[in-house]
Order: sequence, then C-alpha cells, then structure tokens
Amino acid sequence: MKYPAYPKYKDSGVEWLGEVPEHWEVKKATYCFRVIGSGTTPRSDLSDYYDGDIPWVTTSELREASIFATKHLLTEEALSHYSALKKYPVGTILMAMYGATIGRLGILAIPATVNQACCAFAWPELVDNRFFFFWLWMRRPVLISLSFGGGQPNLSQDDLRKVRIPLPPLSEQRTIAAFLDAQTSKLDALIAKKRELIDKLKEKRAALITRTVTRGLPPDAAKAAGLDPHPKMKDSGVEWLGKVPEHWEVRKLKYISSGITVGIVIEPSKYYEDEGIPCLRSFNVKQNYLTDTSLVYISEESNALLEKSMIYTGDLVVVRSGQPGVTAVVDERFDRANCIDLIIIRRPRDNYELFISYFLNSKQAQVQFSEGTGGAIQQHFNIAMAANLLIAIPPLPEQRAIAAYLDRETAAIDALVAKVETAIDRLQEYRAALITAAVTGQIDVREAVQ
Repeated sequence: MKYPAYPKYKDSGVEWLGEVPEHWEVKKATYCFRVIGSGTTPRSDLSDYYDGDIPWVTTSELREASIFATKHLLTEEALSHYSALKKYPVGTILMAMYGATIGRLGILAIPATVNQACCAFAWPELVDNRFFFFWLWMRRPVLISLSFGGGQPNLSQDDLRKVRIPLPPLSEQRTIAAFLDAQTSKLDALIAKKRELIDKLKEKRAALITRTVTRGLPPDAAKAAGLDPHPKMKDSGVEWLGKVPEHWEVRKLKYISSGITVGIVIEPSKYYEDEGIPCLRSFNVKQNYLTDTSLVYISEESNALLEKSMIYTGDLVVVRSGQPGVTAVVDERFDRANCIDLIIIRRPRDNYELFISYFLNSKQAQVQFSEGTGGAIQQHFNIAMAANLLIAIPPLPEQRAIAAYLDRETAAIDALVAKVETAIDRLQEYRAALITAAVTGQIDVREAVQ
C-alpha cells in the first residue's frame, strides 16, 4: 500500500534527518523522559540479594519485545543496599549499551529493575513509549556506530541522552505507534510462517537423505538407474539402523578409508598468515559442501611441515566440536590445503566419497555422535570414534546413483529454501523501511489507522 506524504515540511535542523512535517518538533531524548538511567549487579555470592520477588532484567532478555518475566529476582534488601537499583515502571524502554547484545531493545510489561548494561528510558513526558521504541529500533544501527571501545563497544548514557528525536504531537505519536504495531505484527506473522515453511523443507531434506542412504532409491528412481526397485531387506544387526537392502554391507569407516587423522589441534593460530595456503575450520564445513567464508591461511612452509593434516580432493572432513558429524567432501579448491581441528577421512577405497558424506550427514548416522542414552549431541569426538563409525554400504554403482539422486532432489529443495529466504529478506527490508518512513514523517499514516 502506498501512503501519502504530509502536506508541508520544514528543515529539521538535523543533518541526518533532513525535512520533517511542518508541525513536528525535534528534541533531545533527555527532555522527553523524567529518568534515563540504568542499574547494577548485586554481589552474586550474597544469597540475601537474590530469589526475592523483584524482577531484574539483564541484556540477554532484551529481544525487541515486551518483558513479562525475568530469569532472576532480587530482594528488597538488594535494593536497599544498592542505590543504583531502581524499580522502573511498566512501559519503560530498555536498550543494551554494550557487549554482544549492544543495541537490543525491550519494553517492561512488569515493574522491574535492571543491570548496569541496560539503559532505561522511564516516565516519558513528551513522547509515547511505543513511538520511541520504534524510533530507537530505526536508529539503532547509527547509535551502535557511535559506540566506543575495541574488544567490547560501548554506548554511553550521555550519548543516548543527546540523541535527537522528531516528535509529532503526542496523539499523533500514538496513532503512528498503533499503525506500526498493526503493520509489523502482520509482517512478523507472515515472516514466521515462511520460517516454518523453511523448517519443514529442511526436515523433508533431512528425511529424504536418511531414508535414501539407509533404504536405497525410491522404486521409480531405482528403475531409472537400472537397479532393483524392490530389493529384499535384511536386519542390519544395528539397532539404530534397522533393516537395509539385502545386498548392502555394514562396515566400520576404518575399513573403507585409507586413513583417518585430525587437523591442526595445538595452537593453530601461531601458524596464521595474511595470505598463503587456505586452512579450513569447522564453520567452513557445511552438509556436503565447503564454504570459503572467513578462511584463515598458513604459509607454504607451515603447510609442508604440517603434512599430516594436509587435505586432498576426495577426502572427507568432519566437524568434531560444536556440531560433530557435519561432513563435506574436499573439492578442487582446497586440494593440498590444510585444516584445523577437523577429522580427516582419506578418500574412501572402492567407495564413492559423496555417498559416504551423505550417509554421515543423515539423521541415522547422527545417532553415532550422540552421548549415552539421553541422546544429547556430544560437543567433541575423536579419531577412535570416527574410525568405528558404522556405515551401510551398497555396491559402488548404486552409491553413485544414490548420490546423483540426492544431488538433484536436495538441490530442488535448497532452491525452494533460497526462494523463501529471499522473500523473508524482502519482507524484513519493507518492515524496516516502513518504520523509518513513519517515525521520520516521510509518510502520513494518520488516515490509515481506523
């Protein structure tokens, strides 16, 4: 929907803002709230300060939404001993001032106190809290750019007090906020549905891989590949694997690979250079493919010295920490490159490396990376575990047919996922543009709110 502009505009006196509607004002945040403050963290070793009934917000709880409950509760004793701790009222806007959450926002739906990393905008006088929330959301990237500090950027309360806000009359602010509440809610619901679709497509992809690498090709695909569309099944002898085609074998990985080793483990950063030989890390390994994003490099001399962890086209690399079991085949881009803290499976003997990769990325194979009966994925696994991984092995021609089939089918699913992700990006861009246009007066939405 196209929204009209305001009838008349004037120079705002603020370079970045440009013109605003003629009847709007521009004021600093400090004049719009009775209190702009923060809080503190009581000593954690004194139990008398905790497990009370006063909500205490940390920046981890700022998620651009209303805050109805907090993980931690303080006591009245904590508030009496720490003058920096104040109870802020419902409607207070919170913004994270530093750390990994810098710029995150929240709105108190309950009276609460906050820690020292939260800036609280409380008791508004000239501004509607929801209008201000949307304005802060719009201005957040620029505010973050004002932060100082190297390892941990910081926003200061002084900087936040000085920020200039374009202000229509209070009733109009409420109208704009109501408009944005309604429109962003619709957009957020649509984005959520598209994300649900992506989840379902990814589940379908995972189920397709798992079924095909453990049961064989679907009848039509098997027939097209010249294979038996209805092979007899047998018990694999492995509980988590169940039945497999009768002509398949179940073998340990160490019997189908010429060698299994590990990448650089001890102080890999001491070898880093600005350029040279690429060195793969865990986040370069995705399911069945490698990415060159954020590569690190080592010298040719170091690569020769670290020959044991050198990788070659056709080898498999497997993540061993964080998301253990994620596997990809080394392609020509990384032939004779190196890697850090990855399990290296040398090119399988008499087997197709891409089929092995698909199998290791299947849901069934992930059972082998699980820990105990609880099923929690281990955060680390070693060469011995990798060597003893069990794999259901069809004859080599069938492996190639399965890999080719999965390449086609997963590519089709991946294309759908990419299409939906593009639609989400466009919706998010429109959402951001709509908020910006409304809170800066580029569009007049007064007639849009009934």
